[in-house]
Order: sequence, then structure tokens, then C-alpha cells
Amino acid sequence: MSNLTFYDRQRIELYLNLKRKVSTIAKWIGKDRTVVWREIKRNKPQFNPYNAELAQKATDRRARITNKRKLDKCEKLKIYVRSRLKLKWSPEQIAGRLSVKSPPSIKGEHLCMETIYQYIYAQKDGEERWFPYLKRAKRTRQKRYSRKKRIITIPDRVSIHERDKIVSSKERYGDWESDTVCFGRKPEAVSTHYERKSFLVRIEKLENKTADETEQALTRTMDNLPPELRKTITFDNGGEGARHTVIRDNFNVLTYFCDTYSAWQKGGVENMNGLIREYLPKKADITKINQKQLKIIQELLNNRPRKGLGYLTPNEVISSVVNTKVLH
Repeated sequence: MSNLTFYDRQRIELYLNLKRKVSTIAKWIGKDRTVVWREIKRNKPQFNPYNAELAQKATDRRARITNKRKLDKCEKLKIYVRSRLKLKWSPEQIAGRLSVKSPPSIKGEHLCMETIYQYIYAQKDGEERWFPYLKRAKRTRQKRYSRKKRIITIPDRVSIHERDKIVSSKERYGDWESDTVCFGRKPEAVSTHYERKSFLVRIEKLENKTADETEQALTRTMDNLPPELRKTITFDNGGEGARHTVIRDNFNVLTYFCDTYSAWQKGGVENMNGLIREYLPKKADITKINQKQLKIIQELLNNRPRKGLGYLTPNEVISSVVNTKVLH
């Protein structure tokens, strides 16, 4: 930053109008030639002559601008964001929740999702790094991708195209999607059951990836739901859904299957699997995880605010529909 005064700038303007050289002007006002050259380059309009008054205003304006980030300006806000990231909330969820329901200690403070991301990716060595708290724990944002699955013959398979349109429109509760989260070559896995309208999730431990195990996991989920929350279940074409007819007949639930290589047709549970991966990455030793620990993860997810719910949580939404004691 130069130490030029407004009087210095007035003299520079005068001497420039008199067609004096920069080196001569610097000598006459007692400043280094580089200081004067930079002053002219920074503050001279592109198509107009140098003006001392405009140059002074531009300098004053820059002096008021600091590089201090918003989260560094408010320690309470910074603590709030960090604590929610540690709970595996996404920056979008944090920003959305602040906009509708902020804690009293930071009432009136707001952030946009991009501000949080920029803060995370601008952190330098020596600062606490926050990117490990993100969903993918990557230093840079990564594009999502899908993985193709094997085609397996399933008895009494009903195509997703025969499913009632009310399911796709999410106009009611009780329409579920089911999938399996695997962990390398380990036989154990996790069965994920996702309610489309409320974003509610149920997570069950599988001792193996067989259709029998998946049927038992779905039975446990269905048993703990009131009838009004048991309408349909949509599967992919994995073999674990081969005993869907047992669930269909026992609980009077309609079952449907996606097209081959079209996991996006049940995108809700696919997204939920990504959230589960925050707690249980692919390399996790699932053999050391019990059902009680899975329930803890399940409720952490059910207590996250979601953009599609107006930044309410799945538990908050579902509690307005049925008695939550029945659901847990």
C-alpha cells in the first residue's frame, strides 16, 4: 500500500497534464518512481486522464475492503457451522436451516451454501481442515457417478412403468425404495429402506447379500410401520429383491422394479446410500458394526434438515403424520 496523500495525487495530476515523465514527477514529489508508476496504473481510467479526486476515492474504497471471511468475522457462526458439519450436515443443509430456524445465539446471521464451500476450500495449512466432514471428504468437488449392476431374473417382477403416477409425484406417504450397501468382498452388507415423501430411512444389518436376508430386513422395517405407511416398495434388479413376493403378500404392499442399468429411477435411496457412506465408507469393517450402531447412524440422518422438506428433518415431517413412537 502506498503512502501517497491527496495532495500528492493532485500534484501527480498536475504534472501529468504538463506532460512530465513519471521519473521526474516522482523526484519532484519525493517518492520512488515505482510508487508513482503503480499509482497511475491502478487509478487512471482506461480512456480518460488521471484524476486525483477519483484516485483518492478508489484508494479509500479499497482500504475499506478486507479479506476477512464471514465465518472468521463471527466466531459463534463459525462454531455452529463446524458443529453441524461434524454431524454430517451438508453445507446446503446448514445454510437452509439457518434461513428458517437459526439458534438464538446467532439469530439474524445467514450464510449461503457457496460461502461455506468457499471457506472450506480456502483453508490453509495450519488451520483446522473441514473438508473431511463433507460427504465425499474430497479436497475438491467431485462429480457423482453411477455403477451398473448385474441383470438377474426375478419372479413376478412388475416394471416401474406400471407403478401408479402418484408414487412419482410424491403426493402421499408410504412409498419406499430399497437397496443394498456393500463393503468390498465382505459377505455382510446393509439394507437401506427409504420413504420417498418424508425422506425417512431405515437401516438394517445383513449377514449376507441373499434374498432371504433382505426379506427379513424388510420384514423388520414393515413390522414397525403403521399400515398407512406401507403402500409400495421399488427395487433395482439385484438378486436380493428376489423374495419381494413374501413382503408383497405379508404386508399387502405393491412391489416394482427399475429398468436395467437405471438406478436413477430410485434416486432417493441412491442418494441416501451416499449419505450412509459418510459414516460407513466402502473400506469400513462392517463385521464390527452392529445393529445398535446402525440405528444411531439412521437417526442422525433422520434428524438432518433436508432442502426438499423446506429444511425440516424427516423425523419432524413424519411426526406430523403418525405417532413417532410407532416408527422408531
